Amino acid sequence: MKILRGNYRYLLLALLLAFASCSFTTTKFDDNDKDKVLIQIITYLLEEAHFDPQDINDGFSKAVFEDYLNQLDPFKRYFYESDIKDFEAYELEIDDQIKAYDISFFNLTYERLLQRIDESKELYEEILTEPFDFSVDEDYSTEYEELEYVKNKRQMKERWRQQLKFSTIANYDDVITQQNSNEDFLNSQFSPENETSTASGEIDPIAAEEKARQQTKQSLDELHQYIIDRQRKDWFAVYLNAIVMEFDPHTFYYAPEDKDRFDVLISGKFEGIGARLQKKIDAIVVNEIISGGPAWRQNELEVGDQIIKVKQEDEVEPINVVGMRLDDAIKFIKGPKGTKVTLTLKKVDGTIEDITITRDVVELEETFAKSSIVEKDDKVFGVINLPQFYVNFDDYNERNAASDVKLEIERLKAQGMEGLVLDLRNNGGGSLPAVVDMAGLFIKDGPVVQVKTAGEPKEVLKDKDRSIIWDGPLVILVNELSASASEILAAAMQDYKRAVIIGSKQTYGKGTVQNVLDLNRMVRNNSNGDMGALKFTTQKYYRINGGSVQLEGVKSDVVVPDRYSYFNIGEKDYENPLPWDEIDAATFTPWENYYDYETTISRSKERMANNEQLRLIDANAQWVKQIRDRATYPLNYTKYKQQLELNEQEAKRFEKLSDYKTDLTFQSLPYEQELMAQDSILKQKRERWHQSLSQDVYIEEALNVLNDIKMTYAIKNKVAASVKN
Repeated sequence: MKILRGNYRYLLLALLLAFASCSFTTTKFDDNDKDKVLIQIITYLLEEAHFDPQDINDGFSKAVFEDYLNQLDPFKRYFYESDIKDFEAYELEIDDQIKAYDISFFNLTYERLLQRIDESKELYEEILTEPFDFSVDEDYSTEYEELEYVKNKRQMKERWRQQLKFSTIANYDDVITQQNSNEDFLNSQFSPENETSTASGEIDPIAAEEKARQQTKQSLDELHQYIIDRQRKDWFAVYLNAIVMEFDPHTFYYAPEDKDRFDVLISGKFEGIGARLQKKIDAIVVNEIISGGPAWRQNELEVGDQIIKVKQEDEVEPINVVGMRLDDAIKFIKGPKGTKVTLTLKKVDGTIEDITITRDVVELEETFAKSSIVEKDDKVFGVINLPQFYVNFDDYNERNAASDVKLEIERLKAQGMEGLVLDLRNNGGGSLPAVVDMAGLFIKDGPVVQVKTAGEPKEVLKDKDRSIIWDGPLVILVNELSASASEILAAAMQDYKRAVIIGSKQTYGKGTVQNVLDLNRMVRNNSNGDMGALKFTTQKYYRINGGSVQLEGVKSDVVVPDRYSYFNIGEKDYENPLPWDEIDAATFTPWENYYDYETTISRSKERMANNEQLRLIDANAQWVKQIRDRATYPLNYTKYKQQLELNEQEAKRFEKLSDYKTDLTFQSLPYEQELMAQDSILKQKRERWHQSLSQDVYIEEALNVLNDIKMTYAIKNKVAASVKN
């Protein structure tokens, strides 16, 4: 995140960094002290620079204790009651250990967890050697928080038996259903001893149950492998996050690999071969080839290939990656642009092959803004979808969400666009500077958002460029997952009455600003290896009218139901959120309306109230909520199947949802059509997106609103002389 200028708190933070770097290096720490150094640095930063520092006391200790154990063993299938009693000796001591940089509690839980994980493999393997009896009348509860820790191995075995039976009954139903729907296909997939039907064609429940158990075991083996692949540092990161997230939900410690993933997420790019990998037991398997990347251009690496060995261009012997942790294998495969890496592959047909790929910058297309053009009632409208407010931390001007949206607007204007829909649904936010710059594309100048550090005067972040890239009709789509930067933009456009906001009753409700700090900067002559990074809350932001979106979100002008309407997924549903408050309004002038803002909203509300598709969406959302809230499931197959069939019957009334179609046709812009001619994957993605837009009732209404807006002057089709950069 960009550090905001002119703020005393950030000056203090910079000074802290300087002094800390000196003071921390007066003592030498050997390799075994890295964990203690991390606690020292992190608590120092949170006490000095967090927006709302917490008292690290017995109450804090108790909260960390509970949250940490819930993260280690959420299903209560590892720890015994005796383990918890051992741990409880530290329940009110964690605060003292934090202050003393003592990690005794972590060491105890870590060693005990590894012991219990090893024991669990023996347990589930033993249980899965015996068939499950699906004729027995018993139920399974998923209210894990209500469970007590088991007292002995007999109770532990019974807990595992129930959980495994719950997993297996679902697999069993899948096997039976597949056999009913396509017997010939199933018979061709399984060897004779694993067939699930008899010679007469009847379903063999014994064989089906065995097959289902095999699938359960395979899933558990993969999960177990993933767990034992986690190193001590990974579990210590869990402990650190149990501590820091007591400050607020968005303060988070990133272990080195997690920091790399965060950078890729926020920038949408990385340097490597352009393939997504996954681990299956001991094998590193290619899961996806990223369109436009080096592997895609070379066209030799294929989905399903197993990577056996990796060799760098300056090495003679390759490194065997079979059985290696996925994160460690990826470190050998990724690398700087222009370097070469040789992969030894086991192809899907079993042959062994070496291929050499020149690494390059890989862009994740799904991260970036995309646009489409559509005609309605002889008017041309544009749609821009923005997944997040991305930015390159190293070079803001290289590529960011604001500059990309500006470019898409200019391209849409060249096609005669008369109104714009900006789709921020599911956009979780991103860069603060990017959203300030983006707001400036739609207003002449003025404040965009107010930010405040505890104990300091507010700072008003403004658009100072008087040029406007788009001065025409604007609709912004949001939902419950539109957060942070999305809420800043929607709130600013709403306060200016510059756009009509259509979407959920409220957006996510994240009204805080975080800073991401590389912890390696805190230690001079570091011999402990990569220390990772800390994301911590430094400010709260406020609307220009003085209100806050914290907890309350942005209220849509036109409220429409969606699939998330009845889910608890906002900021207010997390533990330890910062409270709502408000400050004085900034000085701003609402947009000089060229349309009747209130009448436009009223007409849209009337349409939405009478829309049958939205009524069906609302009914479906309520039904899905009921299904998700169900906590007890039968483990008797007859009852289990009856419940499934009842669900399927209820689901039939919602089949019309997927049948909904508008008469709208969406198209890519000319520049993208040229790209699609060379890239079949991009073409497929865009066709799928355009198809979904044509079935999207929210997009349809957004276009209706644009059509309603009465313009009193012509939209400028050329960028003003002072172009926003």
